[in-house]
Formats: sequence, structure tokens, C-alpha cells
Amino acid sequence: MVSMSSFLAMSAGAFLFWKSMDKLHVYMTLHYDEKQEAKKKVMEIRRMREELLAQSKRDATA
Repeated sequence: MVSMSSFLAMSAGAFLFWKSMDKLHVYMTLHYDEKQEAKKKVMEIRRMREELLAQSKRDATA
């Protein structure tokens, strides 16, 4: 009977571990996606700023 209770305890432990790793993976993936989106926004802002600076320099020299 000891082996059966050990098996059930290990199975329950493995299930809890699997579920917690699944939740951790989802959290890490979402966090990574948010970081990538923020990085894209920053790059877009920099690109637009550079375009506007170049345009204002062209307008000032013309």
C-alpha cells in the first residue's frame, strides 16, 4: 500500500509542477510580447522623429 500512496503523491506532485510551469510559460511569453511591442513603438517614434528633423532641415535650407 505504501507504493500506491507514493505513486499517487508523485503523480499529484508532477501534475501541480506541470500546471505551474504552464502558467509560468504563459506569463513569460506575454511579458516578452509586451516588451517587443514597446520596443517597436520606441523604434517607430525614433523613426518619425528622424523623418521630421530631416524634413525641417530640408525646409530650413530651401
